[in-house]
Amino acid sequence: MTKNIAVIRGDGIGPEIVAEALKVLDKVGELFGHTFCYTDVDMGGCAIDKYGDPLPESELQKCLSSDSVLLGAVGGEKWNNVPGDKRPEKGLLRLRAGMGVYSNNRPAKIWKQLSDASPLKKEIVEKGIDFIIVRELIGGIYFGEHKTEGDTATDVLSYSESEIERIGRIGFETARKRNKKLCSVEKSNVLDSSRLWKKVMHRLAEEYTDVDLSDMLVDNCAMQLVKNPAQFDVIVTENMFGDILSDEASMITGSIGMIPSSSLGATSCGLYEPIHGSAPDIAGKNIANPIGTILSAAMMLRYSFDMGEEADAIENAVSAFLDAGLRTADIISEGMTQVGCSECGEFIVKNLKRE
Repeated sequence: MTKNIAVIRGDGIGPEIVAEALKVLDKVGELFGHTFCYTDVDMGGCAIDKYGDPLPESELQKCLSSDSVLLGAVGGEKWNNVPGDKRPEKGLLRLRAGMGVYSNNRPAKIWKQLSDASPLKKEIVEKGIDFIIVRELIGGIYFGEHKTEGDTATDVLSYSESEIERIGRIGFETARKRNKKLCSVEKSNVLDSSRLWKKVMHRLAEEYTDVDLSDMLVDNCAMQLVKNPAQFDVIVTENMFGDILSDEASMITGSIGMIPSSSLGATSCGLYEPIHGSAPDIAGKNIANPIGTILSAAMMLRYSFDMGEEADAIENAVSAFLDAGLRTADIISEGMTQVGCSECGEFIVKNLKRE
């Protein structure tokens, strides 16, 4: 099978971590008889430097004509002073909107080998941390009107019933594939948009009678994630709440460098990326953790290409890396051996096996 992948290496540590993920994909192709063809796409700060635009239309079209997109990370202090509509992050928002990927799925799972790395108490971690946050990605306050008039700034948070329904269905369908528990997170005691969110979710629950739906206010959810994360299986929420909660969730698992994500819409062409940033302070030092990107590639195989066995092989090789007592700088602990970004990728490649 041949698949065309648009590759956005991006800024900071992006090129380093993407390079290791591509090595893993190439080995998967060799083991399972697939061909992965890569098309490089400029986006973010590097595109600003090259074109004066964080995502030129020609680069977006490369993504739209691919089977899926693999992204490293974009942005950095170098571009902090460019006009707001030309910032690297605008390229990412334009990419998400252009691809129509309205559902961002971020798993929060504690690897047993990294249980000591969680900042939570041992007795909390031992209950288990294994849930998914389904975040609406192309609506809400990030895509509303933004304006500043004199000394007043305004950002508009808007959702339609159809936007809520389509992400709500993703939440219910995801819960059906797991433990049939769905927690809808909003702020309905204050916001009209959240009251509409809650109304639509409860209407959908009448169709998904096999799924146990619960409601939780976002501030309570933020507390519950550190108090008792084991209570959650699937969380569905709007864009800004999902952005904040998923970063919180990543840290209770031990390291943001371990967490992948997928963004999907109405087609199988998805956007896959680690949830961390470009970390320009460590770029070029071969100390970044590529596992989040490598696991994002595994998600691509599983969810866009229907290659579950291949995705399992990658996850098993990551587990073998951790079993060997090897750690990148962000997850190093006493008694473990620190390795660099490329060494981590090479170990995972060597431990890829077809069962």
